[in-house]
Amino acid sequence: MLSRKQKHVLLKFFSMFSVVRGYNILVIIVAQYLASIFIFAHNKPTKSVLLDLNLLMLVLASAAVIAGGYIINNFYDSEKDLINRPNKSMLDRLVSQNTKLSLYFVLNFSAIVMASYVSFKPVLFFSVYIFGIWFYSHKLKKMPIVGNLVSAILTITPFFVIFVYYKNFDNVILMHASFLFLILSIRELTKDLENIKGDLTLNYRTIPIVYGEATSKKMISVLVTLTLIPSYFLITKYNIGKMNFYFYICEILLIVYLFLLWKSKTKTHYLWLHNILKFILLAGVLSIVLIDYNVVIERIL
Repeated sequence: MLSRKQKHVLLKFFSMFSVVRGYNILVIIVAQYLASIFIFAHNKPTKSVLLDLNLLMLVLASAAVIAGGYIINNFYDSEKDLINRPNKSMLDRLVSQNTKLSLYFVLNFSAIVMASYVSFKPVLFFSVYIFGIWFYSHKLKKMPIVGNLVSAILTITPFFVIFVYYKNFDNVILMHASFLFLILSIRELTKDLENIKGDLTLNYRTIPIVYGEATSKKMISVLVTLTLIPSYFLITKYNIGKMNFYFYICEILLIVYLFLLWKSKTKTHYLWLHNILKFILLAGVLSIVLIDYNVVIERIL
């Protein structure tokens, strides 16, 4: 049996894990490595990619900055989260705001130190990234359209640093990035619909509040239609192996998503739609191995 003190420490650990969304960070780390092996550095031996210390530093620096970003976002959104996510908010509040802010500075400092191991350019990159996340959380998040676009860009940024590191400028990477950006933009608009109650209470100027839910749904419909463009090129013009099945399934799921979107009226409905998009993103990470699944089989056998 755990003592009372041990239980308290364990609860605080889970609270901080919830604040930094540790599960998201783990997925991003896996995604960065899979993207490095199968997309950015597909011509290099897998072992050399996995043992690349510079890549490890960039991935860990990304993870630290993202964790810090979740903390500062949680700091500014604490009142809104009490309305939109009361259960999660209660768990998050087990750790004091001072402790969260201290960890925020430690994580960002650690990221800069790790980036400096590679070169000065990553230091500059992550410094701008840290500022961008803070500025988004402090100001831009409350602005319609701009906030959504910046959020999607900040989410995709960790992959950009790997892209620059390997200097791989193949068009196929642009197609993958375009598809990911569109899905992330759809998710941001869906989150606005899901969180409309808290946003309205705290005077956030999101798209559903300023322009109405119907306009948000029309914008989402346009974005879903646009996903057909990168999907078509990735399936027909580029060699992405068995990952083409992922894009076929995605388009089917997005059609289902659109059908449900226009019938959705409550927070629960929008939460289900948000979960569909989360599944698409997670499946996208795991399906990267299908680009060249022989590499995986060779490593297992």
